[in-house]
Amino acid sequence: MRTSVCFYFQVHQPFRLRRDYSFFNIGTDHNYEDIEGNREIMQKIARNSYLPTNELLLQLIKKHRGKFKISFSISGMALEQFEKYAPEVIESYRALVKTGCVELLAETYYHSLAFVKSKEEFTSQVNMHTEKIKEVFGVTPTTFRNTELVYNNDLASAIEEMGFKTILAEGADRILKWRSSNFVYGASGTKNLKLLLKNYKLSDDIAFRFTDKNWAEYPLTAKKYAKWIHNLNSAGEVVNLFMDYETFGEHHGKDSGIFGFLSELPEQILSRQGFDFLTPSEVVDTYSSVGPIDVPQFTSWADEARDLSAWMGNDLQNSAMDLAYDLEKPIKQSEDIDLIHTWRKLLCSDHFYYASTKGMEDGAVHNYFSPYATPHEAFVVYSNVVNDLRLTLNSRGIHC
Repeated sequence: MRTSVCFYFQVHQPFRLRRDYSFFNIGTDHNYEDIEGNREIMQKIARNSYLPTNELLLQLIKKHRGKFKISFSISGMALEQFEKYAPEVIESYRALVKTGCVELLAETYYHSLAFVKSKEEFTSQVNMHTEKIKEVFGVTPTTFRNTELVYNNDLASAIEEMGFKTILAEGADRILKWRSSNFVYGASGTKNLKLLLKNYKLSDDIAFRFTDKNWAEYPLTAKKYAKWIHNLNSAGEVVNLFMDYETFGEHHGKDSGIFGFLSELPEQILSRQGFDFLTPSEVVDTYSSVGPIDVPQFTSWADEARDLSAWMGNDLQNSAMDLAYDLEKPIKQSEDIDLIHTWRKLLCSDHFYYASTKGMEDGAVHNYFSPYATPHEAFVVYSNVVNDLRLTLNSRGIHC
């Protein structure tokens, strides 16, 4: 029996806002972004994660002569920051793509939750991202991954209409029920769209638990991890390992042994006959769907709930999101390309994530990623920026 490993990495960085953008800046100061902070963060993560991991993956692809394969979705916002602050990162991705062992996926350009709030804006952002990937890398994506793996049946139908063949989602227990994530499924309500579901346990063993000294399996070695995958041989056809790319070198630093783990993993997995690596497109070309999966309600890969509550779980978040999307019609009416771009950057899901008031482990993760002292501070800064944008439109005779 054959079993394939499908590695997918999310690559994204938001344009963070100035924490000092206060009520008194509204109407007089239109510079919203923390330019120095964004530059420093991007260059730090490039040094710690993107560049060394890309170099390691390139070596592994060459070492294993094309048998090691991976996939990425790189948000438009990440690409813009690479171009501004770390152009060498783009070159390193181009080198990976040229090997023929890397698939680039489509997503929303601004890493937004637009599908939930505006189907029109969602379609525009997906088309923008596809064009950006073609411009930068010379390839056209056929696999789609929505922001934070947000997914439901309606999204699947929209994505198939846009011409995509494959979509990624979270293998949440409530949608799988008695089934396993380790198979290819059909997207309910579509004709031919294939659905790949994340094996969240095995993915999170690397992404979240690798440096957890209280974890029963610590320390995690490549040999041990490969054995877990080998043991799935009779219980699945594809193991979908989806995670943030910053897992390597940033969330788990160099001293943790994460690079040594990644370096050894392909050899350990390939050491047993019948195991290989495939990209998402290759997976759906190789394996048939074992049946449809019905997902009427939104799922995501965030937090224990794996729903939209990471971004829309409290009044602060919903109010901020409504403020932003209420500007869609007037902002587009302006026909000002720069102003529209500024507004779209504010749709990035990270801004709403920062305003989460969850506690326990979910809250700790939100706090780790947030540049703000409190969720309320995140909401206030964001609201101030959106209100200044509203005043700018009013000053041009566009009332909103």
